[in-house]
Amino acid sequence: MNLRDLRYLVALADHKHFGRAASASFVSQPTLSTQIRKLEEELGVSLVERAPRRVMLTPIGREIAERARRVIAEVAQMGELARRSQDPEAGTVRLGLFPTLAPYLLPHVLPGIRARFPRLELLLVEEKTDALLARLHEGRLDAAILALPLHDDQLHVEPLFTEPFLLAVPRSHDFARRSQPLALHDLDHERLLLLEEGHCLRDQALDVCRLAGAEERDFRATSLETLRQMVAAGIGMTLLPMLSVQPPVPPSADIQLLSFAGKPPSREIAMAWRRSSAMGGFLQQLAGEFKALPPELLRSAPATATPQARRVSRGAAT
Repeated sequence: MNLRDLRYLVALADHKHFGRAASASFVSQPTLSTQIRKLEEELGVSLVERAPRRVMLTPIGREIAERARRVIAEVAQMGELARRSQDPEAGTVRLGLFPTLAPYLLPHVLPGIRARFPRLELLLVEEKTDALLARLHEGRLDAAILALPLHDDQLHVEPLFTEPFLLAVPRSHDFARRSQPLALHDLDHERLLLLEEGHCLRDQALDVCRLAGAEERDFRATSLETLRQMVAAGIGMTLLPMLSVQPPVPPSADIQLLSFAGKPPSREIAMAWRRSSAMGGFLQQLAGEFKALPPELLRSAPATATPQARRVSRGAAT
């Protein structure tokens, strides 16, 4: 048994197709098929159910593939550990982030990371939380930036910052004329636009709705930008994370952003990595760069664009 054959099995588990698994492994299909059969002979079990139109791993095949994935990840960790012993700030880090945070956080932290770790190759993966956690456990990510709570004894969780929520309402809404911050009870019986299932922001917004007595509208958006456009079109209101309304995100003249009085609803953001990771020391340093996010980005929303400003901007562009 060797690592190459284990990689072939993992590729087959991922792609469920001999041709695609071979292509991903940069070998011919007959080569991959032959090596899988040799692995089956060596182990004395059938790893794959072969059918004319599909390929499925047997139950023992799935279990061995998952163990093989962990073995491959551990071997990669050994190589990374050796490289970092020679140059602690070089090498590759595969970092996962979820979609309602990644595009709004990264512009503020990547310049500092590049300056601090010029030899670091940072590979970024944007996925929903469940997918990030699965990749993290499988060794396909070195770390992930996630929203708390996380209940997983296998992970080290390093808190980074607290991100408040703002209420985004159409300019035509009565709330848009308020001069004072909102209280949570102001949302009582209001109906909020939320994201579809699988987004952690949906769960966070539902928590706020339960506290405030608000309800969910029937429509469920696929992205934060869809929610923003629906609010701008006057369809409803929603909760937006603070970073999602900061520059370089352009303000919308059709949306009024409202803050909450007292302690606002918020989400806790943290970086997580496997406790067994050989990169723990370096990941702690990397987490420090995310903790260094300018605090003003999390304390106040930028001024909302006015209709007049929008007309001037459009005139300048023509």
